[in-house]
Amino acid sequence: MMRWQMWIPLMLFAFFVGVAGYQLFQPKDEAIPSTMIGRPLPEFELGPASETRPGITIADFKDGTPKLLNIWASWCLPCIAEAPHLESLKEAGVEIIGVAIRDQREDVDEFLATHGNPYSRIGADDISALQLEIGSSGVPETFVIDGEGNIVHQHIGDVRARDVPKLLEILKDAS
Repeated sequence: MMRWQMWIPLMLFAFFVGVAGYQLFQPKDEAIPSTMIGRPLPEFELGPASETRPGITIADFKDGTPKLLNIWASWCLPCIAEAPHLESLKEAGVEIIGVAIRDQREDVDEFLATHGNPYSRIGADDISALQLEIGSSGVPETFVIDGEGNIVHQHIGDVRARDVPKLLEILKDAS
């Protein structure tokens, strides 16, 4: 009987290694469902975050034209990586409205001068109030907003070249 009990720790260890190994080979679910899809943007008004662009209000999203709402910051490294892809969306005719999170006007202007400015408007969200209200958990994040001001899609993380066609398709469907 004593001999059998000796093997219990080894069997438990093997069991846990087997469970961990099984989990490692399961497909990764990268989709994070948003509770804000289909909901309207909240009422808000943000002053300008840049010398070169006006601030934003909810009315800017209710003119019948779908737009991208990009949550970003000058201090955000992935925001630098997504800058050329936002520029290609702008060149494709997409209106992009930005919200600068916890940022200084000088830093925003320097970022735009260095990395390009795809935004028609940029609002300053100094305390992340709008960011939290629309369900954004970090920067960068991009939302597709239909012409009535409703959230249609949420893209978490930086926009990459592979995301551009998908965002263009979602914007087309939101028309």
